[in-house]
Amino acid sequence: MRPIYRKNSVLRRSRAMWINTRVWPPRLVFWAGAVAIGAISVGFAKLADEAQYLFQLAWGGGGWTTYLPLAVTPLGFVFCAYMAMQFFPNSQGSGIPQAIAARHLTDDDERFRLLSLKMVAGKILLTIIGLLSGASIGREGPTVQVGASVMLQAARWGGMAHARGLILAGSAAGIAAAFNTPLAGIVFAIEEMGKSYESRANGLVLTAVILSGLAAIALVGNYTYFGESVAATTGFSDGLLVVLCGVGGGAFGACFSAGALRASRRIRRWASSAPLSRMLQLAALCGLAVAVIGIVSGGTTFGTGYEQARGAVEGHPLPWYYFLEKMAAGFLSMISGIPGGIFAPSLSVGAGFGSTVGQLIGSNIGLAAILGMAGYFAGVVQAPMTSFVIILEMTGSHNSLIALMCTSMLGYGTARIISHESLYHSLSRVFIADAIRRKRSVMVSAG
Repeated sequence: MRPIYRKNSVLRRSRAMWINTRVWPPRLVFWAGAVAIGAISVGFAKLADEAQYLFQLAWGGGGWTTYLPLAVTPLGFVFCAYMAMQFFPNSQGSGIPQAIAARHLTDDDERFRLLSLKMVAGKILLTIIGLLSGASIGREGPTVQVGASVMLQAARWGGMAHARGLILAGSAAGIAAAFNTPLAGIVFAIEEMGKSYESRANGLVLTAVILSGLAAIALVGNYTYFGESVAATTGFSDGLLVVLCGVGGGAFGACFSAGALRASRRIRRWASSAPLSRMLQLAALCGLAVAVIGIVSGGTTFGTGYEQARGAVEGHPLPWYYFLEKMAAGFLSMISGIPGGIFAPSLSVGAGFGSTVGQLIGSNIGLAAILGMAGYFAGVVQAPMTSFVIILEMTGSHNSLIALMCTSMLGYGTARIISHESLYHSLSRVFIADAIRRKRSVMVSAG
C-alpha cells in the first residue's frame, strides 16, 4: 500500500503545482526572459557581423584607406574605454567574470551593479563599436553577461528566488544562443560558471537553454557555427597531431591567460592614481598597436577572426605566423579595458596554430585546425569539457570526438602545469573585492 500512497501523493503535489495560479506569473516571466536572450543574441550577432563588414569595407578600399585603422582603431578604443568607465561601469572585458562574481555576491544591489538592463545596452553598443573600430574581440563572452543580466532582471520582475541559479541559467542560455550549441551551454554552466553547481538549478538551466535556443533557431535557422567537418584521425601522423595541438596549444593558451592576468594586475596598480586618464592612454596605445598588427597582417587580425577560422576548418591553410599575430591583437584588445570577449578570437588563434602544425607534419588541415582550437581554448579557459563540447557542436566533427577529448585534456593538463590560475575566476575576484570594499566603506561611514 505504501508505493500506491506515495504515487498518489506525488500526483496530488504535481496537480497542485500546475493548478496553483501563484506559480504561473514567475514561470511566464522566466520563459519570456529565456526567449528574449535568444532573440537578443541573434540581433547582437547580426549587428556584430555588420560592424565587421563595414570596417573591412572602409579599410579594404586601397590607397590611403589602408592606413585608416591608424586613426580609427585608437579613437574607437579610447571612446569605448571612456564610455565603459564613465557610463557603463563593470562592462569592461568579456563579461563572464562579472557573471561569475554576481553568483558569489549575496547583496542584490551589488549584483545589479554587474548585471542590469543598462549593462545589456552598454555591453552590446560598445562591443559593436569595438568591432567597428577593428578590435580583436568577440561577442560570445559579452552575450553571457547579457543573458545573465536579462535573467536577473526577469527574476526581479517575476518575484523569483534562487538568483544564483537564474544567473547560471541566463549565462548558459547566452552561450547556447550565441554559438547555437545547447550542450556547450549546459557544460559551460557546470564547469566554468559554477564550481559548486546546485542540483536545483538543473531545470532552470535546461529550460533557459531550450527556450533561448528555440528562439534563435526560429530567427536564423539551425546551423553549425563553423560549418560541417568530416575530418577524422586515421594514422600515426594524426595521433602526433593530437599531442602537438594539445601540448602546444595548451602552452600557448596558458601563456596568454597568465600574461593577461599579470598585465591586468599591473595595469590596476599603475592606473590607481589617475584611473580615467591612464586607462584612456592605455586604450589609445593598445588601439594603435592593434592597428599596426592588422595592417601588417593584411587585415586578417581585425575583428573576431571567424572567417579565418572557418577557412582553416574547411581545409584552407593559414599563414604559419597568423596565430601569433592574432594572439597579440587579442591580448592587446583584452588588456585595453574595452568591452569584448575572447571566445571567437581564441578559437581563431587555435585554428591558426593547428593549421601551422598540420602544415609542418603534413596532416589534414581541417582536422589540425579543429584540434588546435580544442588545445588552445582549453589552455586559455582551463575548462576541457567546455572546450571539446563547444568545438564538437560548432563544427559537427563527430568523427574526431575522441581526438577532441584527448587534445582538450592535454591542453588543460599543460596549462595547469604552466599556470594554476583560471582566467575567468581570477578576474571575477576583482569584482568581488570591489563589492566587499564598498560594503565595508558603507558600514564605516554608517558607524
